Amino acid sequence: MEPRGPMRRAWILLPWLLVLPSMPWAAQLQVPIGLIIEEHPEHIPLSSLEPAVVDEVVAGAEQGIRDNDTTGRFTGQDFKLSTLDIKRGESAAAAFRSLHDKGIRLVLLDLPAEDLLKVADLPEAKDSLLFNVGSPDDPLRFRECRPNLLHTIPSRAMVADALAQYLAWKRWTHWFLVTGPHSEDKAYADALKRAAKRFGGKIDEQKPWTFQAGARRTDSGHFHEQQEVNAFTQVGDYDILLVADERDEFGEYLNYRTYRPRPVGGTQGLVATAWSRVHEQWGATQFQRRFHEKTGRWMTPGDYAAWVAVRSIGEGATRTGSGDARKLHDYLLSPDFKLGAFKGVPVTYRDWNGQLRQPLLIVSPRLLVSVSPQQGFLHPVSNLDTLGYDRPEVSCGG
Repeated sequence: MEPRGPMRRAWILLPWLLVLPSMPWAAQLQVPIGLIIEEHPEHIPLSSLEPAVVDEVVAGAEQGIRDNDTTGRFTGQDFKLSTLDIKRGESAAAAFRSLHDKGIRLVLLDLPAEDLLKVADLPEAKDSLLFNVGSPDDPLRFRECRPNLLHTIPSRAMVADALAQYLAWKRWTHWFLVTGPHSEDKAYADALKRAAKRFGGKIDEQKPWTFQAGARRTDSGHFHEQQEVNAFTQVGDYDILLVADERDEFGEYLNYRTYRPRPVGGTQGLVATAWSRVHEQWGATQFQRRFHEKTGRWMTPGDYAAWVAVRSIGEGATRTGSGDARKLHDYLLSPDFKLGAFKGVPVTYRDWNGQLRQPLLIVSPRLLVSVSPQQGFLHPVSNLDTLGYDRPEVSCGG
């Protein structure tokens, strides 16, 4: 008697399940991916409620591997991650060569800009595809581009433009800019000044931050900050105080302590970022939960940059049927590449400097406030190109 219903369907499928492993398209394509991370300066969280993150970037890349393998099981592709941690001062070039000697041609780099360029310029790197997942330095996008280097982390110009667009929409056009003592603080402040010229902002007041934060856990710690910030911010009127403090050393102390009752934004307060734990739209809630269940913490912008890089490789390998660096490079920079990244629109790469186009989130510590580009800021190719350096502004070497 011939089987009926579910038994009949299983009977029909059984021969195909037996043949499947031997079919040519089911053969495993190995896609090895490297990750080089230089040790970051130790960051002590401002609050004991904020956990110290020790696996940033790595956890994001591993999430990307898991997501790639979900598809790879059906397309016959196997993704493996090899991570190398180096201390400050150690040779990133030597670390790259060790991965290259193992046949790895797809490499994520969490390195300072100077080391990024050293690696990208190596003779061995010419047949590789590199992803910058750590450096926001603008010159990498407008002057020091490299054809083998893509950027999944937003540039400082993109972040500043995203915030400036929102401030323009709010008509908060008068700014008070406070800049920290480090080179990266000055670079972020420069990006804000550029954004002000592009989107109608006016920096009415500027001051460098020169004070040392007090011992906030002592009985009088709060009083010290209260007095210092109140006196420091006694300047002319403004709509918003923008702070440039990338190391998170003092910016948080400005909230609610300014002489005038004004909002704070920039690197603290109202922040433009590629990713935040408060993001819940466009399927982000499920994505956040998957990451949290695996790691016990929320995804950071660094994790997200690494995840996007690994997923770009996965999407490229699926579409091209190859793990070859050159083929993936050409596909990722082509109009055919589009990657869903929980931002409401697909993300793509700019073919003139390798920067990932993506919407940026405008967030407070607990809520998503807005998303840039803002409505009304238009571009003939993509509205996402209103963030950061556009094609006419770029003159790349290398």
